[in-house]
Amino acid sequence: MKVLHVITGLASGGAERQLLLMLRHLPREHHCEVATLTNPGTVAAALRADGVTVHDLAMRGNRDLAVLPRLVRLIRSGGYDLVHTHLYRAGLYGRLAARLAGVRPVVATEHSLHAGVIEGRPTSRGVRALYLAAERLGSVTVAVSGQVAGTLADWGVPADRVQLLPNGIDAAAYLLPTASRAALRQTVRTDLGLPQQAWVVGGVGRLVPGKRFEVLVDALAALRAEADRHPALREPRLLLVGAGPEQAALEQRAERLGVRGAVRFTGEREDVPDVLTAMDVLAAPSAGETFGLTVLEALAAGLPVRHSACPALDELDPRAAPEAVRLPSEAAAYTAALRELWARRSAALPQPPAVRHYDIARIAAELGRLYDRVGRAADGPPARSPRADGPPAGSRRADSPSVRARRAVAGRV
Repeated sequence: MKVLHVITGLASGGAERQLLLMLRHLPREHHCEVATLTNPGTVAAALRADGVTVHDLAMRGNRDLAVLPRLVRLIRSGGYDLVHTHLYRAGLYGRLAARLAGVRPVVATEHSLHAGVIEGRPTSRGVRALYLAAERLGSVTVAVSGQVAGTLADWGVPADRVQLLPNGIDAAAYLLPTASRAALRQTVRTDLGLPQQAWVVGGVGRLVPGKRFEVLVDALAALRAEADRHPALREPRLLLVGAGPEQAALEQRAERLGVRGAVRFTGEREDVPDVLTAMDVLAAPSAGETFGLTVLEALAAGLPVRHSACPALDELDPRAAPEAVRLPSEAAAYTAALRELWARRSAALPQPPAVRHYDIARIAAELGRLYDRVGRAADGPPARSPRADGPPAGSRRADSPSVRARRAVAGRV
């Protein structure tokens, strides 16, 4: 089966890294290519290094409708058996383009959806209506957690059109012998300019308001104010892994609190498993996660975790991740929790059962079976493939789903 994945962008975000990981573990009988609407960033480079074909559609903005005929032509010429979309904008254009190109099996993964919020942005009535119009053009919507599935149900997506399939983690990639881990930790700290004896609090994710990394800056300032009273404890530092529009504000906040020199910003990184070895604890103050992949990655890397939202763990018994503690997304709560960890000796923890539960090999195999089911369900006489610039007069009812979706995209994207 030949599959085209359509995604909004390929910067180093959670959905993008999950796509990279999934393509590395899908069964061999599924040949995959990727089309990015915009921003072929670090994940695009990693995909190409893996031998995956990446098509850059060079979309110039949300209302750049010229991307639609380009995507339709790509789907038609590529001979794809199935289209799989990721993220909101790609879901709109990808489902519609597949319909116009005559490809009936369409899967869409919903990575980031909350009540009233999609991908960190508030949803209006028009956005919801557009989402539902596009959803009807697909075959099935994949929810990465029970929380996402519940929101889809609240939005009116029928339960028989939703498949719960969580994100996965490559647990083996984080397993290192003690000596190898110690050597890697030393190398990464040197490369990042972190003192070898520092006590490092880490945060991973896009630098956007919803991640609430300012909570960690405030907690660091509080801890460093106490450092003089605790000379036996190692100097606390903050390592933020990611890029985004909030970096300048975070830098200014750290400067105002007198801790700018103790905060290290790495920008986008593709070697997150390596960078995690430089940390002593992973702190995730975001209160609006739909899965919590970073929390699982940190647990796989042997770190204690303090977090404010992780639906992936909420769906498991608490004993599945005893070193992951949920906190209010407030500086005082993180200061107290980090203070307690600060006094501990740092040593890699064993991978908890939660990591094995979300092993990528199992998740990828299940996705492959979903592709097969969707493909079989779509078997039969193929639908007539309409032109990307509109069907001949009378060839389709004016109120068909694809016509309504095209009009909605033009008016609301």
